[in-house]
Amino acid sequence: MTRFYELRAPRDSQYTGDLAARHKWGSLPGLRCPECGATWAGGLAAYPSVDLSAWDERGLYARPRPEPFDEFVRLCSLVQPFLPVGARLRPGTRLGPLVGTAEGTFGSFFLHSPGLNLIRREALERLRAEGVRGLRGVRAELVFQQPAPPELVELELFPRGRLHPECTPERPPACPKCGRDSFPFPDEPVLEGNSLPTDADLFLLSDFETIRIATDRFVDAVRRLTLDDIDIREVAVR
Repeated sequence: MTRFYELRAPRDSQYTGDLAARHKWGSLPGLRCPECGATWAGGLAAYPSVDLSAWDERGLYARPRPEPFDEFVRLCSLVQPFLPVGARLRPGTRLGPLVGTAEGTFGSFFLHSPGLNLIRREALERLRAEGVRGLRGVRAELVFQQPAPPELVELELFPRGRLHPECTPERPPACPKCGRDSFPFPDEPVLEGNSLPTDADLFLLSDFETIRIATDRFVDAVRRLTLDDIDIREVAVR
């Protein structure tokens, strides 16, 4: 039986890495929902493989702002053909490779910013060689303020699994129009087993896109290869 783990940045890291970066083509705007009245942009998935360089309307996504619901839906439909299969579009979803500057030292992983999933190129290749499935990475376009910098790659992770209802008993229903589902991440999460993918060893939770979940295949490979700057804790499944 497959076991699942949450991956986080360690609280105390021996590395000093820091970024000032954004995604090249911006993001989907936030939305104003006429049903629940909320203005929100909770999508934290990033699709760094998206290339809008030859599209004249790419500027529509350059500036963060809220839009009325119907305009948000229109903007989703316009950009959908450029997205990888399986991508989910929520308000705030980020588009294109990471661009910016970096400094300091980096371990095997860099998970210290919400929604950023960076890994050294050599660590990614070693995990693939170990048979870890579904790892797609796009080189981060970062300018380092130091000689001989590492090559960092952003993992393109998809929202796939979700929490089991029993671990969030006070969870309010999602808005039927915009899908907003606002509640705190539980202290003792439990995953809903039938929602979990069987073809990928690393993914995001659909109801919390900042939460990275890995299979025991991924975790065993990380430990065998002694990859660092990552905190691993097992999560129950029901």
